[in-house]
Amino acid sequence: MVDLKSVPADRAGAGAGFADTEARAQWRTVARRFLRHRGAVIGLSIFVLLLMFAFVGPLVWTADLGPIYPARVEPGPAHPFGTDRTGFDMLASVISGTRLSLQIALVVALVATVTGVVLGALAGYLRGFVDATVSRVIDLLLCVPNLVITAVLARSSFTTAPSVQNQSNWLTVALIIALFTSWFPIARTIRGMALSLREKEFVEAARALGASSGRIVFRHILPNTVDVIIVNATVTIAQAVLLESALSFIGLGVHRPEASLGLLINEHKNELATLPWLFWFPFAAIVLISLSVNFMGDGLRDALDPRQKRMRA
Repeated sequence: MVDLKSVPADRAGAGAGFADTEARAQWRTVARRFLRHRGAVIGLSIFVLLLMFAFVGPLVWTADLGPIYPARVEPGPAHPFGTDRTGFDMLASVISGTRLSLQIALVVALVATVTGVVLGALAGYLRGFVDATVSRVIDLLLCVPNLVITAVLARSSFTTAPSVQNQSNWLTVALIIALFTSWFPIARTIRGMALSLREKEFVEAARALGASSGRIVFRHILPNTVDVIIVNATVTIAQAVLLESALSFIGLGVHRPEASLGLLINEHKNELATLPWLFWFPFAAIVLISLSVNFMGDGLRDALDPRQKRMRA
């Protein structure tokens, strides 16, 4: 038998050091695989440019959002995206709309991912009443299309406050989308993984050592689902942009004084034949956001796939 007291301190910590080194090596391998995925790199580049366009653009393009320009000006050097029928500069409007749509999408992704991961992991590990309750709620809400749920909730929440038309409501829209539509797929996926991981030897060992359920879930199960969580979060961003745009297009999403890309399309949909640039510029921004995030999700899924370990790193 080896006397643990006689083991040098540097060797005693070798196990933890090896684990850290292995984890860093795995993430470097994931990064190399991601960077070799041409579509993912293109998507990441486009998404970074969109972030700069939305959040740095107002510092570069300082045109006022008010109607201070001549109306119905076609795109040109002075106004790259033209102006609308009331004299609003469309480049400034698209920058503002892109920023608001991205804000909503990022909030939705954060709230939906945290909610879905926690509920799914607890349902899969604890099973019993918790699992049955979470599963029945997911099954019930999945029976109704997402757009219908969010439209009804958005309409009811806005009509109950007569003064809401003078207030910003983008955060309300984001929370409705996150809490009533976007966390279901994440929770179902994490639940399935938790059901499998709860039978693994390292979970059994932690349980035998007296670890609490919360510690097992958050310290042992969830770290082994990081790859799935990351991929689902990117998909949620793209879905949130499209769903918010659909809500705003039918008049149940963001409203003035702020404007998202969907609201800009809604306001100018009847001018597609006469002033097409008012429709196509915000539409192109929605398409670019969705495609770039989907490309990044595909690249992350391939890079994090354990079956890709045989690839030459």
